[in-house]
Amino acid sequence: MHREYRLAEAQLTGACNAGDLPFETTEDLQSLEGIIGQKRGADALTFGLKIKKRGYNIYVAGTSGVGKNNYTGSITGQFAAKLPIPYDWVYVYNFKNNDRPKALCFEPGMGRHFKNDIEGMVEKLKKTVPEAFGRIEYETKKNEMFKVFHQERQEIVQELNEKSKALGFMFTTTDKGIMTMPLKEGRPMSQKEYGELSKEEINEIMEKSGRLNVETFDMMKKVRELEEQFAEDIKQLERDVVYDIVNQDINKLCKKYGDRKPNTEYINDLEKDIMDNVDYFKSKEKSPADPGEKIQFMGITMFQGQDFFNRYNVNLFVDNNELRHAPVIKESNPTFNNILGTIEYKSYMGMLKTDFMQIKPGALHLANGGFLILQMRGILNNPVAWEVLKRALVTEEISIENLSRQMGYLVPSTIKPETIPLNIKVILIGDHYTYSILYNYDDEFRELFKVMADFDTEMDRDSENVYKIAQFIATHCKKEGLKHFDRVAVSKVVEYSSRLAGDQHKLSSRFNRIVEILYEADLWAGEDGSDIIREKHIQKAIEEKIYRNNKYEEKLKEMFLDGSLLIDLDGKKVGQINGLAVISTGEYSFGKPTRITASTYSGESGIINIEREANQSGRIHDKGVLILSGYLGEKYARFQPLGLTVSIGFEQSYSFIEGDSASSTELYAILSGISEVPIKQHIAVTGSVNQKGEIQPIGGVNEKIEGFFEVCKLNGLSGKQGVMIPKQNIKNLMLKKEIIDAVKSDKFHIYAVGHVDEGIEILTDMEAGTPDEAGVYPDNTINGLIMRKLEEMAYIKKENKLIRKIDDIVSDMRGKEKQI
Repeated sequence: MHREYRLAEAQLTGACNAGDLPFETTEDLQSLEGIIGQKRGADALTFGLKIKKRGYNIYVAGTSGVGKNNYTGSITGQFAAKLPIPYDWVYVYNFKNNDRPKALCFEPGMGRHFKNDIEGMVEKLKKTVPEAFGRIEYETKKNEMFKVFHQERQEIVQELNEKSKALGFMFTTTDKGIMTMPLKEGRPMSQKEYGELSKEEINEIMEKSGRLNVETFDMMKKVRELEEQFAEDIKQLERDVVYDIVNQDINKLCKKYGDRKPNTEYINDLEKDIMDNVDYFKSKEKSPADPGEKIQFMGITMFQGQDFFNRYNVNLFVDNNELRHAPVIKESNPTFNNILGTIEYKSYMGMLKTDFMQIKPGALHLANGGFLILQMRGILNNPVAWEVLKRALVTEEISIENLSRQMGYLVPSTIKPETIPLNIKVILIGDHYTYSILYNYDDEFRELFKVMADFDTEMDRDSENVYKIAQFIATHCKKEGLKHFDRVAVSKVVEYSSRLAGDQHKLSSRFNRIVEILYEADLWAGEDGSDIIREKHIQKAIEEKIYRNNKYEEKLKEMFLDGSLLIDLDGKKVGQINGLAVISTGEYSFGKPTRITASTYSGESGIINIEREANQSGRIHDKGVLILSGYLGEKYARFQPLGLTVSIGFEQSYSFIEGDSASSTELYAILSGISEVPIKQHIAVTGSVNQKGEIQPIGGVNEKIEGFFEVCKLNGLSGKQGVMIPKQNIKNLMLKKEIIDAVKSDKFHIYAVGHVDEGIEILTDMEAGTPDEAGVYPDNTINGLIMRKLEEMAYIKKENKLIRKIDDIVSDMRGKEKQI
């Protein structure tokens, strides 16, 4: 009966014919290149990588396991291989402002040479400069200059002495310069003699000394000028000696690295600083301390003496010497410091100190000139990092800052490195929900990430993609050392992929789930002693995976078997039907039959949703129930009020219910309750319904059918049991072989319907009924019985209203009689 709605076994799955596969085992296949079935996402990603305009960074969207991470890394690597290696970057001491270290860039690999050349030159100077000052040439020139100076000074001293003798003084040269001494009897007065002088004698000497100072002022000035000139000449001699040594190296540096103005400026500043600090190079002993290193202590910036020569070090900040093309950086922990870089501090006697050598690069520096791949979830867990990333993309430069300062906290002063220009393509990998939130609520995100590469969870099941699945398996066998698959095993993997996709004409793009089966089948093949993975090993892997996760399902089966959960699998009942729900326990989902009952009676409350009243249902479920009111009203209450109250509920359901996939099931129970025609209990029903009575597709159809089949199997298959589904879900059927065999042998049945009238006929073995021109349904039909029942309820309702009205009139008249 109702064979036109029953599905044949061929419709219950999308079998993959192993004979159509052009190989014996996956060993015959070449490795897969690229990605399978993601043309839209791959094209968008390629477009985003090609375009060089500002703001065309990329957001790769897709659920976990669709291959977006691996493919993004692979295709980005291919593009990076065609791009040049970016510049090296170094930070150096700023001789004009030591708070602002300078950033210099060099051709790839030259940063290391620059560091070695600068630091090597300074080390060489620390040896050659003292040697130069120890040579006889330098000493000869210095002595000659000293002789000339000494002779000129002595001439002036003699002239001074000639004037001073008349006043009783003489001039003499000491280490501290020219000094005057009082005379006694033509010789310098001793300290003892000076102490024995009377006050009058001392005053006289002081008065003569003052006169002498006035008379010799011009000559003493000439002496000072002579000494200053001598010191300058000595200094110039030293500079000339050092210059002869340094200039040769400086010229080499300018020739080698002077292709950029900032580099030349630094080299010139370096030369000037060396020339200004010759004294530090003259001695081979430890150099004097230099107040150049900042120290932070209790919020106060202090300076600590350090090795003077640290200023000549070079911080090789970004070294691209090992790269062969543009960089591709995957930052797995995108914190503020890991993205932007940091300024580290060293502990020194309980205080913190830093300098330009403590500046460390972040992912933006390392990926500069190439590509930076970030996980969206990771960077949103670090909101400050997200903000500085956007700022860097907007300003197109990288500015290293203190995190505490960025957070607005009061922090000690520190160095501020020069910014570095940014040329980068950022690729964010996340899900669709995050993309939607950011696109709608973050204006900067819209402007900076203009390309969205959308990776789907499914693809068409055509011969090309099936063959690529086989290549995908072959690639993993070679890469991971798995046993190869024969073509029958490959066909079962294809069918499993369609089951994951929930569509006979689709394949799942969630390759992580497929890879799990490959690994596990390899294990079971090894346990079986087979060198080839065959169909039974695939089946074993699938069964074992289910077994590891279906404890809750088995517990529910036990409750059905011992009667704790009530269900009827035979006979007919009025206002009672078996619905189907899907329960998810994480990785595993399964179907569970649920008894739905409807109580109908005369009234005006309409449909009472018990789950809603108990706050155990979601909005979609509530909407589905409200749609039932629309269907009943349009079909049965066009010419008279419905006059009906229906109470409907899921029996033994104590958890939250969501979804409208049981709305048709509830409607069938309501129609049975109104018409008082019993429903077959051996047929479970699933499907959504609209206000016109059309059955709409639902999700989880395979799990629902298999769940009801398992419960039926526990109680014994009667040959009458089955499931009724929306006809649109036929293409989604990928059922287990056990169910297909049961359908083939008429032990189980699956019906597909498109309208409520079709479903009620299957459930009651009674025609639904078609109205005549006057809109009247035949008496021996479901709809006819419902109309008669509703008319009876309406009549009863009118009678009750009339009786109440008469009672009110009589009561009113009696009240008036009493008043009279």
